[in-house]
Amino acid sequence: MKPILAICLLGAAFAAAATPAYADRDAVHFFSDIKIAPDATVHDAVCFFCSVHDEGEVEGDIVVFFGSVHIAGKADHDVVNFFGGVSADDNAQIGQDLVSFFSEVRLGQNVSVGKDMVSMFGFVRAPESVSVGHDRVTMPFIIVLAPLILVGLIVIFVVYQVRAHRRRQFFSAYNIPPGM
Repeated sequence: MKPILAICLLGAAFAAAATPAYADRDAVHFFSDIKIAPDATVHDAVCFFCSVHDEGEVEGDIVVFFGSVHIAGKADHDVVNFFGGVSADDNAQIGQDLVSFFSEVRLGQNVSVGKDMVSMFGFVRAPESVSVGHDRVTMPFIIVLAPLILVGLIVIFVVYQVRAHRRRQFFSAYNIPPGM
């Protein structure tokens, strides 16, 4: 009984000593889209199962899981998207990196990306006027899919051959051929 009491008191002491987290200018949403007006500014925009529509300015990062990102204004830091889509209108600005996993990236005329643009297992549609500060990395999904298909076909072939061998062994024990 005393160890349980000690653990409870220790937990209460840690809870009382914890400092609260402040996110005054951050926008964090679940299942509800984030819309940043043309004259508005937020620090970070994080969205789960929803989309971010930036017409103003995001001073920090934009992170979206299972949704899309639309930038018509300015994003000062990173734009990261998982399983959605990223689109930027003409003359939009991304201050740091643009990272996209399993999604399509569509960039308009004269879009600038400050550092790197990475698209893993998706597609990039960008005109020549797009400016990227450092590296452009694009890995289409077919690069991963082709070896998986090859391995799958090999597994199917091996399983077929093992079953055929066992079938021949089973029927070889009979003097009468099957089907008669």
